[in-house]
Amino acid sequence: MKNYFIYVTILILNINTYSQLNQENGNYQPAQDEKLFVGEDLTYVVKYAFFNLGEVRFKVLEKTKINNISVYKTIAYIDSYPDLPFVSLHQIYESYIDSSLFPLKFFAKIFSDDTIFVKYNFIGNSIVEIQNGKLGAKNLWLDSTAIIHHRMQDGLSILFYTRMNFGKNQKLSIPCFVNEKEETTTLNFYIESEPVSIDSVDYEIDCLRLEGNTDFVSVYGLTGDFEGWFSNDKFSVPIRAKLNVILGSVNLELIKWNKELWNPPLFEN
Repeated sequence: MKNYFIYVTILILNINTYSQLNQENGNYQPAQDEKLFVGEDLTYVVKYAFFNLGEVRFKVLEKTKINNISVYKTIAYIDSYPDLPFVSLHQIYESYIDSSLFPLKFFAKIFSDDTIFVKYNFIGNSIVEIQNGKLGAKNLWLDSTAIIHHRMQDGLSILFYTRMNFGKNQKLSIPCFVNEKEETTTLNFYIESEPVSIDSVDYEIDCLRLEGNTDFVSVYGLTGDFEGWFSNDKFSVPIRAKLNVILGSVNLELIKWNKELWNPPLFEN
């Protein structure tokens, strides 16, 4: 499936591997034995040159079960602004992630004149069941099985998986099942603290940097090298990112979050 904006976004907007919510004296606190944070809600603006193209919103909705395995239901919304003359994007992605941060199920809806969908069912470390077609139609465009040789991330689950690797200098190659085939993304993690400024915060934020590379082309011509900055705290919230495109670069920036649960750390160096 072409034009997976979400896949490139995840490389630098890896949503929070927060803990499951606990409530104590009216205040929510992360539980130490959980990896994901039910209730997370982060929104980012996508900027190109002087244009604001649209927004990307990530949420962790609930904890449920698939085949008696506990999973987190995560979702991403990608929407361009309605007054843009040159682009119209409206997409929804869902990933059901187990405790090891690998997906059991992935579902995408791409809204256009005909809404199309993509569905992956991950069966252990050997099979991916694939369906692709028009939503509501009787006939599928694609209904097949792919043989794999290890567990793989999808275009949304990699968000959580990648976030677990902050905290040390390292380089990772991560296999992902995207566009009905295996793709590999290279990620480089750093531990040097850096100050980052964004419009929605009136102080410099203490951040750690991630950089990486992917070879395929996605929405807006996103391809090649990218880098992103994440809060230098136990939550590693993505703050800002820069991605190469065919005609220049796209920037993504945090604009909205639940301030009762988290706020960006102050850079003090």
